[in-house]
Amino acid sequence: MTTLIINIKELLQVENVPKKMVCGKEMKIIPSIKNAFLLIENTIIKDFGKMEDLPKINTEKIIDAKGKTVLPTWCDSHSHIVYAGNREQEFIDRINGLSYEEIANNGGGILNSVLKLQQTSEEELYQQSAKRVEEIMKLGTGAVEIKSGYGLTKEAELKMLRVIKRLNENYPITIKSTFLAAHALPSEFKNNKSGYLDKVIHEILPFVAKEKLADYIDVFCETGYFSVDDADRLLKAGAEYGLIPKIHVNQFTAIGGVQVGVKYKALSVDHLELMRDEDLEILKNTGTMPVALPSCSYFLSIPYTPARKIIDAGLPLALATDYNPGSTPSGNMNFVISTACIKMKMTPEEAINAATINGAYAMGLEKTHGSICKGKKANFIITKEIPSYGFIPYSFGNSHIDKVFMEGKEI
Repeated sequence: MTTLIINIKELLQVENVPKKMVCGKEMKIIPSIKNAFLLIENTIIKDFGKMEDLPKINTEKIIDAKGKTVLPTWCDSHSHIVYAGNREQEFIDRINGLSYEEIANNGGGILNSVLKLQQTSEEELYQQSAKRVEEIMKLGTGAVEIKSGYGLTKEAELKMLRVIKRLNENYPITIKSTFLAAHALPSEFKNNKSGYLDKVIHEILPFVAKEKLADYIDVFCETGYFSVDDADRLLKAGAEYGLIPKIHVNQFTAIGGVQVGVKYKALSVDHLELMRDEDLEILKNTGTMPVALPSCSYFLSIPYTPARKIIDAGLPLALATDYNPGSTPSGNMNFVISTACIKMKMTPEEAINAATINGAYAMGLEKTHGSICKGKKANFIITKEIPSYGFIPYSFGNSHIDKVFMEGKEI
């Protein structure tokens, strides 16, 4: 099946050779072609260029994109969208003055979601999560990472990971799976954190690795959750089983989590609402991608990741949703991009780079996703008629998507 899109007002994020990522000043540049065409063959990008250079082609389908922009689908490298139920009562509690930490101490927060998930059947969990996957696909996300971490028992964690695997098998969106049993302490291990880590490392992790249920391993390295030493122990164990590290760090406090992430060559360090000079320095000249989650800052009214500080230090930055029931009940990457521009002072170019090529890198997908490049997956967005790509973050809260294609097919 061949599909030809013609008369594209502007074709964004084009490249002849796939880049790993873009960093620093390079993030202000988006390669593009005006008055362009894009040729799709089956599931991949076959060709692209200026309309004046369009060769004679026999195609089964032609789409006229006059006045419209085409760009790669979003790459959301941090989400928790396999969960049960919701936590809107905690939303109301926060409005009434309780902090995120106070809610957690009262039995809310992550442990609230844990209880609901443990009581939900695998099939029901799949059905609830599938609706969210369908939702984010329509919003233009073509690749997403999904974490476990609302199970906190062997049975429930494996249930989550099996659901993630099934979603990846049943939908054209590319899904990467992360094992995050060290998300919080189960109630029964409240005073025995070492015992819980023993269980994760010796009872759950070997089975996850054997069944190939996860690509990555993660830990919530934060005051009141898991320490730097805990994270060191867990990431080391995961690496021994071939799981690539990711790590939640610097959300509420900066305690050295970035450093332990870099020590184990973490693919990404995520949250980063608080960044010290030493955190920036340790990330330089590494393969570790900083990831910002502006929707979480918006929803919790906590500081935003200092994007300008990170980018101006010559580092790369990716954007992701953190889609979860407690601190970010939204998977809308379009809102993430707008919020990054409005609240984090990122330019539209920087935000789009962060949500495409750098997001792809943060999932190990830079060779197949995140740009318009021959041989990459035919995952792209056709916008409505808009003045320029800067209109996407500018006109926040409005849908500017006309069509979404994944693996060469309109969804």
